[in-house]
Amino acid sequence: MDTIIKAIVFLPLIGFLIAGLLGTQIGAKASEYLTSGLMIIAAVLSFFVFFDVALGEEEMIKVSVLHWIQSGSFDVEWAFRVDTLTAVMFVVVNTVSTLVHVYSIGYMHHDPHRPRFFAYLSLFTFAMLMLITSDNLLQMFFGWEGVGLASYLLIGFWYKKPSANAAAIKAFIVNRVGDFGFSLGIFCVFVLFGSINLETVFAAAQSYLPAEGAEAGEAVITLFGMQLDKAHALTATCLLLFMGAMGKSAQFLLHTWLPDAMEGPTPVSALIHAATMVTAGVFLVARMSPLFELSPDALTVVTLVGAITAFFAATVGLVQNDIKRVIAYSTCSQLGYMFVALGVGAYGAAIFHLFTHAFFKALLFLGAGSVIHAVDGEQDMRYMGGLRTHIPVTYWMMFVGTIALTGVGIPGTVIGTAGFFSKDAIIESTFASHSVVSGVAFILLVIAALFTSFYSWRLTFMTFHGKPRASSDVMHHVHESPQVMLVPLYILAAGALLAGFLFHDYFFGHHYVEFWQGSLFTLPENEILEEYHHVPLWVKWSPFVAMALGLYTAWYMYIRSPETPKYLAQQHRGLYQFLLNKWYFDELYDFLFVRTAKRLGTFLWKEGDGRVIDGFGPNGVAARVLDVTDRVVRLQTGYLYHYAFAMLIGIAALVTWMMLGSSF
Repeated sequence: MDTIIKAIVFLPLIGFLIAGLLGTQIGAKASEYLTSGLMIIAAVLSFFVFFDVALGEEEMIKVSVLHWIQSGSFDVEWAFRVDTLTAVMFVVVNTVSTLVHVYSIGYMHHDPHRPRFFAYLSLFTFAMLMLITSDNLLQMFFGWEGVGLASYLLIGFWYKKPSANAAAIKAFIVNRVGDFGFSLGIFCVFVLFGSINLETVFAAAQSYLPAEGAEAGEAVITLFGMQLDKAHALTATCLLLFMGAMGKSAQFLLHTWLPDAMEGPTPVSALIHAATMVTAGVFLVARMSPLFELSPDALTVVTLVGAITAFFAATVGLVQNDIKRVIAYSTCSQLGYMFVALGVGAYGAAIFHLFTHAFFKALLFLGAGSVIHAVDGEQDMRYMGGLRTHIPVTYWMMFVGTIALTGVGIPGTVIGTAGFFSKDAIIESTFASHSVVSGVAFILLVIAALFTSFYSWRLTFMTFHGKPRASSDVMHHVHESPQVMLVPLYILAAGALLAGFLFHDYFFGHHYVEFWQGSLFTLPENEILEEYHHVPLWVKWSPFVAMALGLYTAWYMYIRSPETPKYLAQQHRGLYQFLLNKWYFDELYDFLFVRTAKRLGTFLWKEGDGRVIDGFGPNGVAARVLDVTDRVVRLQTGYLYHYAFAMLIGIAALVTWMMLGSSF
């Protein structure tokens, strides 16, 4: 098993090195087939690990690679920690990445830089695998930053497009804000526990649980000038770790990079938004559940931020016209659902939704890529319509993705799509939670479910139904994608339909305890798994009603009465512009941070560097030397009597100095 785990992690790295270093020598086809073939092997091996660890007898496997860093008491080993949580992420990451690799063979067929593209895909996958297999926080941070680097390269893959370069830089910088908090959180963990090894930290964490009615103890850490006792220090540490998760998983306030990441090729969007980069934050909080579970205040913040994100992103998705941006805001919203589940202690429900979401969201993105491929690169849904009969396979695949995302199913039964099982589990758990913000979170999640249904069906109706709105030339060339692009859609569609039914009892049901085998930690008083089964009937039906209402509204506005959306936009122009401009966060950040930074940079450049440093430094010294030499050179006149006169002055000065100097 150790060899299998090493192969899973290092096969993508091998693909990256060969395609990246030798891609021009071996050619584009060889690069495509090599990287995709290695990913297929890694995906197959991932299922072996999943069945052996998650569904088998193995509780956890630790594979040592090498002794990494030792400095005093700081001792870090590079090792792979494989438990149920890692095994689940193996399946998610490698399955989606493999299908994206295969899909890209067809989608990127005409791109001249395919070896570089496939090398970046494999690098991205390797970095994510490093993150999810980490046995310590430094190794996790290595994978964390590797994912950030690879995302920068992939989003800006078409580097000749200014918009792609701007989006890549934006993603990189916004993530650095979150990563600053993550790094501080790691430092705090080391100060508090004397180690960043996960086993050591988790074992010592119990001592930070304050006794009931106990007073604040002595300070154990100083953070930003504040003296914090054990309980508050643990809360601060969790919040700093969550700050990193907010950046990577595009939560409210640090979300602005995610929609712009659509500037990359569509397979990149699927890889980033479905199973890898954006789920890293969810994985981090779930992995650190032994710390978060001991800090109710931190969990409250996680719940509130997640609920606001789910609602905010859903409102923006209502009016977007770019087919990829609609799905991007859907990703942002669904990540909010996952964090709400984490915040209320339903860790299994959060990872369950991460698992199901990977299938239907990758399906939607790759389906959108098939649509874009069919209409010669057009992404604006206002110029589509009537495509259902031209690309029927893509239509039905997108239809499956839509019903999975909106959570179509019958409450109280086992009939439903993957999203039905996982999303309903989160909404019901939130209602059953005793968190001080659970009531607000429940309302926001139900409203977000309504909006999700509306914009998802709006996308389907605008793209595939009604009269064609594209030019006759475009419609004449509309064609179905090749099988190399459609086969990944079939596999993802199967997951989007069946994953919830097959695994709900394991992730958040009767087999919860034996399935997770301690990889997710909950306190004994956390009875959310039991309580969510006993919520009122109206709570169970509320997501279904929201889904049905959103479907009907979208049908009425885009099939029955297509003039209604334009009329409503004109009648409520202020609200429409507010949502269309994404609550003006980009403009606000541009005013507060971007322009301020540019003004500060310009001032330091012109005044600090130019006037002070250069003025009094190199340029100033050079200017004074020139002044002196300009004056000295005037003595070189070429006339003998000038030189004789200078010599006489020198002799007179020397004699004067000797006469006066000797008298002192």
